[in-house]
Amino acid sequence: MPQAKPGPGPLGMSAPRACIMAPAGPELSAGERRFFAQADPWGFILFARNVEHPAQLGRLTADLRAAVGRDAPVLVDQEGGRVARLAPPHWQGWPPVRDECAAADAGEISEAALLDRLALRFRVIGEELRAVGIDVNCVPLLDVPQPGIHWVIGNRTLGETPQAVARRGGAVVEGCLAGGVLPVIKHMPGHGRTTLDTHHALPRVATALEELHATDFVPFRAHAHLPLGMTVHIVFDAVDAGEPATFSAPTIAQIRDEIGFQGCLMTDDISMGALTGSMTERCQRALAAGCDLVLHCNGDMAQMEAVAEATPRLAGRAADRAAAALAARPYGSGLAGSGSLNA
Repeated sequence: MPQAKPGPGPLGMSAPRACIMAPAGPELSAGERRFFAQADPWGFILFARNVEHPAQLGRLTADLRAAVGRDAPVLVDQEGGRVARLAPPHWQGWPPVRDECAAADAGEISEAALLDRLALRFRVIGEELRAVGIDVNCVPLLDVPQPGIHWVIGNRTLGETPQAVARRGGAVVEGCLAGGVLPVIKHMPGHGRTTLDTHHALPRVATALEELHATDFVPFRAHAHLPLGMTVHIVFDAVDAGEPATFSAPTIAQIRDEIGFQGCLMTDDISMGALTGSMTERCQRALAAGCDLVLHCNGDMAQMEAVAEATPRLAGRAADRAAAALAARPYGSGLAGSGSLNA
């Protein structure tokens, strides 16, 4: 694999490549070790296929970092409920987060009690993740659900109104930081209006921009100070009728300028069925639009080789944002429990 010339990182060292990759199984193969050492992705993401038990998972995260020779971030989607890569009996099981929030919406518990529950839930999750070497959790999901929303998002949402989602998202962030992991706000600028599953098809949203600002964008604006965010593979006709958000410079501009997010912006999984084109084309389009990192999740070696070919080493503002995210990891900066990222 031809190697891009290393660029200087924030500390004068060679910067990692602008991508996040995933191993295929619970142990690294010899080929994966060689590939990850050569490709040098910024970080890694894990799925249920990578998880067997705590000792195995701890070895895997250590091996991933050893392959690149640094303390690379290891991510996971551990929301609880349907989206839980670490499951019983080795890890705590949780109901869908929407079920907990519905109790407050129905007046069965107070909002204050719900916020405490959410903070505790994600603190426990965070502590479980840190114990096996995972230091980034892809929560909170800040999408505001609308009638007819596809089930792929439905019971993962935090409330019915932008204000409730924003407020409860703050409790999730608090819990993550207290548990020692860094949160990722998703799916920017909003996944609450689609009747299609972006894993398989490309949705379009025809809502007026003014309405998006008043609803979908609100929770993201409330948490725009956080250092990591994830895009969504949805076309927003009012912003750019020709490209999904991940490939759309005008939509990324909305995320940066209108929502105000200046952190490190990763794509949703670049291999999802909503997108078209080769892996090379997808990476190039995402980076050209303004994404900082390309996320590739399926562990397919041929696809990962194409991603590595298409993504340069981090440089400029993208490198600065990625470095700032790493510096914000709670265990490395004393932020756990301090709330200093939850302003």
